[in-house]
Amino acid sequence: MKVTISYAQTLDGRIATRTGDSQWIGGPESLRLAHELRADHDALLVGVGTVIADNPRLTTRLVDGRSPLRVVADSRLRIPLDANVLQDGAAQTVVATTEAAADQRRQAVRRTGAQLIIIRRDPDGRVDVEDLVRVLADRGIRSLLVEGGAGMITSVLRAQLCDRLVVCIAPRIIGRGVEAVGDLGIERLRDALTFTSVRMRQWGEDVILDGELARVATVAG
Repeated sequence: MKVTISYAQTLDGRIATRTGDSQWIGGPESLRLAHELRADHDALLVGVGTVIADNPRLTTRLVDGRSPLRVVADSRLRIPLDANVLQDGAAQTVVATTEAAADQRRQAVRRTGAQLIIIRRDPDGRVDVEDLVRVLADRGIRSLLVEGGAGMITSVLRAQLCDRLVVCIAPRIIGRGVEAVGDLGIERLRDALTFTSVRMRQWGEDVILDGELARVATVAG
């Protein structure tokens, strides 16, 4: 499976202010590019924190093309039952949860029409991203776009599941806020994630970094 991570950040590496405000960091051209990436992928993955904070639709409404399968990682089913991804009917939604989710919540999510899949837990009790990617690959998903939030981006990078990274860098500085990428466990610079190719381009007022990561773990599919 081809896995792409895409997000918009400020010049100082923040994807939201310290209050969680993130709409919109990039300009309209970059937002359209994000929707083009959605149309190019079979599925789109976000963590439940993104759904709670932004209530996104995760569709391709700004461009022509089909909307991808929407996948929400939610270990305890905290997702609001009135969330757009459960109620708008604009695309199919899968909620990836764990055995820690209560039966009552499982039934409530299923009643919205969303599919529910049970994924093993990682050491922190969250949805294990490696297991999730394998399950999606077994279901025929050949390309996955990861849009956030920071925890999900960090988990996918830490597991070395990402093939391609597309980052919108907006000419804004906000100081303290939500970092795009958290701790990857890297202590030596020589162990930093690197790229086999990188392309930088101006996109409206933003700069887009589009690179292929060099260190990629093998994933079925």
